[in-house]
Amino acid sequence: MPVEEGDVVVAVPNQVSSSLGDEAVILELTQGIYYGLNEVGARIWTLLKEPRRAGEIRDAIVDEYEVVSATATRDVLGLLTELADRGLIEVRDGTAP
Repeated sequence: MPVEEGDVVVAVPNQVSSSLGDEAVILELTQGIYYGLNEVGARIWTLLKEPRRAGEIRDAIVDEYEVVSATATRDVLGLLTELADRGLIEVRDGTAP
């Protein structure tokens, strides 16, 4: 199910992650699968350590990187949806931060 701008997202507890320079690696503990994130993905992952609305994460990426809002929206929501599909983040509706 796609993540929407108003959804609250947070990293799940059954994972371990580490920074590797500008990138990040995540180990999903249940299946033992590693995932790698580039610099922007690693920044998003850092923001996921506390519950936040997906739109807030998009806004942070727009502020920190040279990207237009429409592109950031598509890419951030796409990554969040992928992370949710892989069981790496929890998605809550916008009523519970």
